Amino acid sequence: MQIAILTFDGFNELDSFIASGILNRLHAKGWKAHITSPTPQVTSMNGVRITRQKPLEFTAEADAVLIGSGIKTREIAQDTDMLAKIRLDPARQIIGAQCSGTLLLAKLGLIGSLPACTDLMTKPWVIEAGVNVIDAPFVAHGNVATAGGCLASQYLAAWMIARLGTVHEAEEAMHYVAPVGQKQAYVAQAMAAISPFLPVSAEPA
Repeated sequence: MQIAILTFDGFNELDSFIASGILNRLHAKGWKAHITSPTPQVTSMNGVRITRQKPLEFTAEADAVLIGSGIKTREIAQDTDMLAKIRLDPARQIIGAQCSGTLLLAKLGLIGSLPACTDLMTKPWVIEAGVNVIDAPFVAHGNVATAGGCLASQYLAAWMIARLGTVHEAEEAMHYVAPVGQKQAYVAQAMAAISPFLPVSAEPA
């Protein structure tokens, strides 16, 4: 599985790096999550400068796409040229958005009137874009999911693994990154958040 983690200038490190770390737990099975950006280098909201692993065009060929948030997302949402380069296909791809990344999904026409999650700061902008924002950490509709709150990135990653792999693999990935002494609780919380949005065939027997 090839996964694009859209990461723009001003990105939130927690969104991009937590999801990347969890998804890449399946590297032995051929999975690879790539930091995907419109420029060769991007700088985070806290001044961390990184080099992209894939160009923005990679989103069109990836099996899954996760859109992170950042302090410049509202500017990006108004950049029609940039939006035109983000080519997503929910019929073929698993797509997730984190916090202000939900605004980009809305501008790309992938949410419509469906309930969605975002962070509290971005909420007014997403509502302005015509989206029904709910008070929840995670929600999914078919192949498209949204999450609200920086640490909700773990739910997006677990959901992607459960959808493209198995529920057991999602549980294993969450168990690995969870704090010692709290692993079972963390796994249970993550799976409780995503299980209602998994296909019946993906649920454990």
